[in-house]
Amino acid sequence: MTTTPTTAKIVLKHGKDRPLRRFHPWVFSGAIERMEGEAQEGDIVKIYSADREFLALGHLYSGTIAIKAFAFEETEPTSDFWQQRLANAIALRKSFGMIDSNQTTGFRLVHGESDGLPGLIIDIYDQVAVIQFHTLGMYLIRQELVQGLRKLFGDKLSAIYAQVQKGSGMTPENLGVEGVSGYLWRNDAEKALSGHFKENDLTFKADWEHGQKTGFFLDQRENRKLLSRYAQDREVLNAFSYSGAFSVYALSGKAKSVTSLDSSKPALELATQNVALNFENANHKTVASDCMDYLLQANEQYDMIVLDPPAFAKNQSSLENALRAYRRINHQAIKNIRKGGIVFTFSCSQHVSKENFREMVFSASAETRRTVKVLYQLEQGPDHPVSIYHPEGEYLKGLVLAVD
Repeated sequence: MTTTPTTAKIVLKHGKDRPLRRFHPWVFSGAIERMEGEAQEGDIVKIYSADREFLALGHLYSGTIAIKAFAFEETEPTSDFWQQRLANAIALRKSFGMIDSNQTTGFRLVHGESDGLPGLIIDIYDQVAVIQFHTLGMYLIRQELVQGLRKLFGDKLSAIYAQVQKGSGMTPENLGVEGVSGYLWRNDAEKALSGHFKENDLTFKADWEHGQKTGFFLDQRENRKLLSRYAQDREVLNAFSYSGAFSVYALSGKAKSVTSLDSSKPALELATQNVALNFENANHKTVASDCMDYLLQANEQYDMIVLDPPAFAKNQSSLENALRAYRRINHQAIKNIRKGGIVFTFSCSQHVSKENFREMVFSASAETRRTVKVLYQLEQGPDHPVSIYHPEGEYLKGLVLAVD
């Protein structure tokens, strides 16, 4: 039995079927010739070429992207279908040791299009699954997803939380429903959930009810581990620190001192908690300040700087301004770091390509007239896989720079 109607047919214009034939999951509004039948946002529709050849099934979406395809074969999207997609995602993470690990109990289980579930994010924090719905279609099958997660994880799962944030495109107003955020299921509503989980044997707290994203930035796990190898005896500035995860890893690598810098006081409180979960009497301090203002004054105070800002480019039209903002903060960090220093610099903006990012860092470096070498090129972890057919899923990029 399907969860939403599949009677409506979308017929594409001549020559607009190539992306779907190459398994790209997005259909843009300008590619559509007509709709046969009736469908509303969130409904499942069948997509056909101009020659009436079946191409895909997808959720109808409002915006420039008109449909997000989740299947390229004719099938019935039953509860079993969605459960199998979840099972496939689990199998992939299990293949590289992410499931049932005692050292790491926080990871991304579903990464949208890359796991054949466009519009869906699921992060696991120990025994809690946190779901973000980025399309109405995925929200409408939430009960099937809950059933699938419970069946696949069994008693290893104690709660499932649905989280929606402003600006995500999925708010109660445009859903037409009430109570989007909240627990979809709990095995014990009276039991307090600590939010604690493990990452490479370090302990962190995820705040999925009030924090950013699903409560933590899991995509930087491998990059944080790399940073710990370079932190020994260094004075470290973690700019845009949020929950202080890079700070904890720097301390685990025996940094001489660590400063967590963020404009948000609640974020710094979370950073302080995360440090305390792992170390007693750590040489760690927090600074509540605009990061650019602070960098302007941080002349040779640090010999390691982490720049992990929020996504400056929210859309393609903001790319130019975003690159200017990235260049300013990178220029200032490279200019002010001590001789022999290390800069870990990142962009999580999907609209900033690797080429954009590298050119920006080149410009920022050249303006300082210092010797800068690239030690590593960084990306998101393997639990945030990128479908070869959907390169837009590769959003995180970073460089490790040695500055003389």
